[in-house]
Amino acid sequence: MARRRARLRNPDMEIRLFKGRALFAGVVCLLLAATLFGRLAWLQFFQYDNYQEQSQDNRVRVRPIPPTRGLIFDRNGQLLADNRPSYQLEITPELVEDMDALLAQLESVVSISDQERTRFKQGLYRQRRGSYKGVPLKFNLAPEQLAAIAVDLHRYPGVSIEARLNRFYPDHGTAVHTVGYVGRVDERDLERLEKRAYQGTTHTGKAGIERHYEDLLHGEVGFEQVEVNVQGRALRVLDQQKPEPGANLYLSLDLGMQRVAERAFGEEAGALVAMDPRTGEILAMASMPTYDPNSFVNGISVKDYAALRDGFYRPLFNRALTGQYPPGSTVKPFYGLGALEEGVNTQGKKIRCIGYYQLPNEDHRYRCWKKHGHGRLDLDQSIAQSCDIFFYDLAHRMGIQKMHDYLAPFGFGRELGIDTLGEEGGLLPSPEWKRRARNRPWYPGETLIAGIGQGYFLATPLQLAVATSALAMDGAVPKPHLLQRVEHADGRVEHHSTEPMGQVEVKQQRHWEYIKKSMEHVVHHRRGTAYWNVGVNSEYRFAGKTGTAQVFSVAQDEEYDEELVEKRLRDHALFVSWAPVDDPQIVVAVIVENGGHGSSVAAPIAKQVMDYHLLGEAP
Repeated sequence: MARRRARLRNPDMEIRLFKGRALFAGVVCLLLAATLFGRLAWLQFFQYDNYQEQSQDNRVRVRPIPPTRGLIFDRNGQLLADNRPSYQLEITPELVEDMDALLAQLESVVSISDQERTRFKQGLYRQRRGSYKGVPLKFNLAPEQLAAIAVDLHRYPGVSIEARLNRFYPDHGTAVHTVGYVGRVDERDLERLEKRAYQGTTHTGKAGIERHYEDLLHGEVGFEQVEVNVQGRALRVLDQQKPEPGANLYLSLDLGMQRVAERAFGEEAGALVAMDPRTGEILAMASMPTYDPNSFVNGISVKDYAALRDGFYRPLFNRALTGQYPPGSTVKPFYGLGALEEGVNTQGKKIRCIGYYQLPNEDHRYRCWKKHGHGRLDLDQSIAQSCDIFFYDLAHRMGIQKMHDYLAPFGFGRELGIDTLGEEGGLLPSPEWKRRARNRPWYPGETLIAGIGQGYFLATPLQLAVATSALAMDGAVPKPHLLQRVEHADGRVEHHSTEPMGQVEVKQQRHWEYIKKSMEHVVHHRRGTAYWNVGVNSEYRFAGKTGTAQVFSVAQDEEYDEELVEKRLRDHALFVSWAPVDDPQIVVAVIVENGGHGSSVAAPIAKQVMDYHLLGEAP
């Protein structure tokens, strides 16, 4: 025991042990100190800018200022799309500890629908963390809602009431398919829009002019530096870069004419295009029925949207540009011109209409709309009275390829490039098209059907208006457009015009005059198909062509009885026209879906529009 104690009290060993421990502790302390000073140096010298910015952000924040969206006017300065001040409730997520609890608090003050809640959560998901930007929860706060929230705003950290300009369409559904509408920026919009240019912007163009000219209407975003308190509320603006407002657009539309056109349809579905054949300016473009674009601005309910999308008349469908219909007898003047040019027919050549037509060595009868026939007619009389038999014979002798080649320069079978969205190109049939699309040969009977604008032949109301303009202007095919001029925020004014798309060449100028005179006879000759409905008491002379397009085929041994056919299966009614006949100032193309007869249904609609333009009369 004594020896063991002696060993433990060995002074030299204790000194060595102490020195070793002291040295180890010293090295550890030096390493810790070096680490500490190294970290301090790293933060001080290399991370200074970063932490200075973060420190500054605790006091100063940069907020985007959305630009004021440009207004849209008609050609006479009538407002089509306006901006109205409104208040919206926004929440900055970085300043909220418990979002669910905050929403519950707010719901006790103002009602929050499931749709608003879902939209808000989508906004939270899209927002970049640390941006300190407000996410809208409710739009267009009513005065009582505004007062209820404002009085206790201090109780809701991160909640703010922001004044915004809200898009408003004062004429509601008038020209909605042309003007379009704006809506909330969604995921698909973010994929095509430049994110920096849309900071702070909550809405973008979704359809029509609003979408097509988005770059002009939107403007340039601005920014401001704002000093904030610990709750994130702005105390004062330190610096500001003002946004640049969007440009104001003036369209070629005449709002008064547009109203006349839409009212003329009544309860019918269909489309109308009125244009100036000299310039290509669209004066009115109606698609019926319409809908109120204001319901889309801040989000439409799923139920209401489904009703518009899936309803029987499909109000969202733009019939003027997207609707593709058999043009019916409205194309007979074009075929007549081709036949004169090719020598297939002469001005005085007559054939006998006995109510039906048969191809050589075939039993099938291709019937005329007039059961017992028209008797002997020439080309002029066949256009005026719309005899199908004459054009069956003309088509058979002319052939489908020549028919295709003569109609293509007028704009059929292709998109015309109007400055908006949704245009379809229609279908101008040919043997090549059928081989490519159907992998089948072309049959002679299909040529006859195409000769009266039926079968595979499809055209849009816009194409009918452009083609009719070319007839009225001796072959000059106008380029249709809606934008007339642009007024920029800096005062610059840009006028928009277009050159004709082409010129339909003819061998003999008198062929133009012959076809135009025949179309005048449609309206002003006692046996013309439109005489008793629109021509007999007209205060001016105009040219036109009626048309009827079958929706379904009638069997060989059956007769079509409109009274026994349900509405959705009745024939489409068409009418194309221009006025005055010797000085074309306006062209109108009309289709009334399942309307029946072009002369009694479509022609009066066109006449009301022409009366407004030429006589200043609004029925």
